[in-house]
Amino acid sequence: MPGKMAMVVFDKCQPEKCQHGACLALAACPHRLIKQEAPTTKPMFHPSTCQGCGDCARACPLKAVQVFKL
Repeated sequence: MPGKMAMVVFDKCQPEKCQHGACLALAACPHRLIKQEAPTTKPMFHPSTCQGCGDCARACPLKAVQVFKL
């Protein structure tokens, strides 16, 4: 979506509470713009190429991924 971008709210992000430490938002991103170095590490986004679709935000059970208007 033009004018939107997903970001991790690091205060809310607790990957150790997700499936085996794997970020669920990572698997939900159709553009593969989220990376997680290892289980239980916080995910990193490539914001310059984010499409703002919100799939990642909907997949995060902790609401740690949010889509913001630019």
